Amino acid sequence: MRQNLFRILLGLLLLLAACVPKVKPPVTAVQALVKLRPHEFPNFTDDISHDSLEVAIDQSLSYLKRLDPSKRFRFGPDTYTASHLVKSLRTLHELAQNPLSDNDLKQAIESSFFVYKSVGRDGRGEVLFTGYYEPTLRASLQPSPDYPYPIYRKPDDWVSINLGLFDPKYKRERIIGRHVNQTVMPYFSREDIDSKGHLQKKGYELLWVSDQVALFFLHIQGAGQVTLEDGTVLHVNYDCNNGRPYRSIGRLLINEGVISKEEMSMQRICSYLRDHPEEIEHVLNHNERYVFFRLVEHGPLGAIEALLTPGRSIATDLRLFPRAAPAFIQTEKPLVGEDGRIVSWKTFGRFVFNQDTGGAIRGPGRVDLFWGNGPYARVAAGHMKQNGTLYFLVLKET
Repeated sequence: MRQNLFRILLGLLLLLAACVPKVKPPVTAVQALVKLRPHEFPNFTDDISHDSLEVAIDQSLSYLKRLDPSKRFRFGPDTYTASHLVKSLRTLHELAQNPLSDNDLKQAIESSFFVYKSVGRDGRGEVLFTGYYEPTLRASLQPSPDYPYPIYRKPDDWVSINLGLFDPKYKRERIIGRHVNQTVMPYFSREDIDSKGHLQKKGYELLWVSDQVALFFLHIQGAGQVTLEDGTVLHVNYDCNNGRPYRSIGRLLINEGVISKEEMSMQRICSYLRDHPEEIEHVLNHNERYVFFRLVEHGPLGAIEALLTPGRSIATDLRLFPRAAPAFIQTEKPLVGEDGRIVSWKTFGRFVFNQDTGGAIRGPGRVDLFWGNGPYARVAAGHMKQNGTLYFLVLKET
């Protein structure tokens, strides 16, 4: 009797164990890129001006030249030095200056470069491309009924702790919080800051803006221009965040049945909140992450402290992919009519540079393409959710 009962219980336990979903371990930097053989290379067609290509190369070079030349960068299973990346970029610069046919360019890359492909979000190379841009907001140096919403700088009690200093098993792990009475507490959430006013009147305000929803999307974009009442234009750039999790308000509105997945875009969210002002606080506070800014002379700056180049700079998970490195993307861009509406999507290929990152850009299957500023950039960034592929290039070692 007892043996039968034991067998039944054992069978139930095994059945329950089989029903527990297996959680895949996150992809590591070693696994994120696979080295291709020449016959697997894409066709390296580039759809925009070579002038912007040279500008973007110069920005990556400006970052690499600030580093120890022996610093190593990981391309999947392989590593290369900063000095070797400099040579790679200079060689690509030389190729860009020569008017080569698509076939000649592919042959030149096959003979001079190694090419690595992202494993993507499915393990087979599928990458989701989204876009971001540089918004422009109206702002004031003083608060008023017309400008009630503050852009905050990094607060004085903000701390970032490298846990790897305490235990090697937490290498590259970091927590962000606030220093209170000789201890560290989680930093205030968006609700704490914007709805409950925990940072008010502490001298952390840089500027005040007129539009609460536009300010939220400035947090999402990470940088922008602000135009003061006298016409002066200032640049604000990401400095740090409150360490809270990023949560998509688009996903919230889809889950609540307010906006369908098919029509979801930044523009659609803005339209909904404009028509339902009573929902603004609930929707925006869903994303606990809060960004603190700094004023910069020129912007926008990416994560490598280099100016972003419209159409050429990308944001990726910098834990997986090499900073400043040249890359090549294949995805789709919108064709926009005179009325500002998207007419269709067109496939394109383009050389880009890994110069930025973002709170929602995680894993080997996500890329954010910087579109610049202006009406087209806003439309492209607000609607882009296209599949594609991502490749990295590095000069062959001699």
